[in-house]
Amino acid sequence: MTGRRFLLPFALLLALLSFAAPVGAQTTKDKAVAKPTTATAAVLDINSASKADLMALPGIGEAYSQKIIDGRPYKRKDELVAKKIIPQATYDKIKDQIIAKQSKK
Repeated sequence: MTGRRFLLPFALLLALLSFAAPVGAQTTKDKAVAKPTTATAAVLDINSASKADLMALPGIGEAYSQKIIDGRPYKRKDELVAKKIIPQATYDKIKDQIIAKQSKK
């Protein structure tokens, strides 16, 4: 009888530990996938992006996207603020997601 008393809690502990390891590993994997870094995320060229692409940026609606298109070409992305196309606060939200490529002559 003494052997069975020891065996049952040991079996339960072993079962709990075997389930805990895969769940923890899966959670870590999901977190890594859910948070893309700006280094891996694609950046948008403000000199060639479509209106729909620009509107996908945070804080950029139909009016701002049209103003960005009308003000092309840009030498630098910070010209969006210098030319008063968008406010500084909006630029701060999107500056890591955009670039201003120069056309090759």
